[in-house]
Amino acid sequence: MEVFIALFLWAIMKKYFFLLFGGVGIVILLFLLKTTFITGTEQDNFDSRGVEDTAYVSTVEYGIETDSFTVYRDVIQPNEFLANILLKYKIPYPQIDALAKESREIFDVRKMAAGKNYTILCSKDSLGKAQCFIYEPNATDYVVFDMRDTLTIYKGQKEVETRIKTASGIIQSSLYQTLVNAKVSPILAIEMANVYAWTIDFYRIQKNDWFKVVYEERFIDGESIGVGRVLSANFNHQGKDFFACYFVQDSIGDYFDTEANSLRRAFLKSPLKYGRLTSGFTMRRFHPVQKRNKPHLGTDYAAPTGTPILATGDGVVIASAYAKFNGNYVKIRHNSTYTTQYLHMSKRRAKVGQHVTQGDVIGYVGSTGLATGPHVCYRFWKNGSQTNHLREDFPPSKPVNPENKAAYQTTLEQYKAQLRKVRLKGKAQLKS
Repeated sequence: MEVFIALFLWAIMKKYFFLLFGGVGIVILLFLLKTTFITGTEQDNFDSRGVEDTAYVSTVEYGIETDSFTVYRDVIQPNEFLANILLKYKIPYPQIDALAKESREIFDVRKMAAGKNYTILCSKDSLGKAQCFIYEPNATDYVVFDMRDTLTIYKGQKEVETRIKTASGIIQSSLYQTLVNAKVSPILAIEMANVYAWTIDFYRIQKNDWFKVVYEERFIDGESIGVGRVLSANFNHQGKDFFACYFVQDSIGDYFDTEANSLRRAFLKSPLKYGRLTSGFTMRRFHPVQKRNKPHLGTDYAAPTGTPILATGDGVVIASAYAKFNGNYVKIRHNSTYTTQYLHMSKRRAKVGQHVTQGDVIGYVGSTGLATGPHVCYRFWKNGSQTNHLREDFPPSKPVNPENKAAYQTTLEQYKAQLRKVRLKGKAQLKS
């Protein structure tokens, strides 16, 4: 190139060459100089920057780089089985049979259910054969059947993000409807009922009762998968505040009040998690079947047939039988002082002599015996006499340990401050 430039400059000195080709020559010279400059300096820098700026980022799902596969997603249809699915993706029967047998200790493929999500990773060649099958039994868990080299089967969990949320409301009809109106998952009603199971009878909450609650909500890939734990709440029932604070001591989490006492009691307020109180304890009630006034020495809770009935306290089953008026019933002795009975079950799930723990399912709501509709009649004995369990004041369970009081007080104040910031949604005349 240097020789060419020298000859060109010599030619320019010749008048006839300059006249004929001078203009074109200058343009060519400038182009060559510019090309040389870029090639020798900026070109190298451009190449190195180009490699850096186009760094490849792979897509990882279920612990697998999915970019090298063709990905298919679907939902299991009614009466659809693993064989139906994998045959469509070039997996032969013998391999499907081996997969089903090999996976039983990890996950039994016969338990795959309609409506559940699955993903197929297929090779990108002309055959398009399935390489991995992933089944999702729920929103967080998945099972991978990796068929690439040797069959590998393992379980995994998606990454769950937990966000702290708040809600509030004033009861007009029910807690469930109040949450729906506030565009909050009604599942939160069940979680709150569990928190206050020993202190508030949710079948007796009244209009203008109000609540504020701080709770966890879980998300996967930005989509909500449900309500988590209630962290703190204040439920104002009949003008009285019931505060709940979640606190962990001795590796066990529980709910405590403002005095560091446990919200747990010896007995649950109700044998059902959720339902409707239809008839209370009274010495004079008009019986809907016998058509006469007589004592009703129990509390009736209406709920759909099949609703689980819970043991309200720890104890031993002393009766599990059928009687003409009581229908299917279970009776539990809790100690020398207290006994409970549960009537009109559709099905019993407790045997005489069985030890039960508070919250255990002992049967299901029905209408057996002398009943006009599905409900459970809950009876309560104290020192051998039937009494109204709703008027009993049971002592709390284990409070916060003395050595944990300072830590609990810090947690309590944090939650109380957070609840104070929650705006009570409802009638303006109610004070929050």
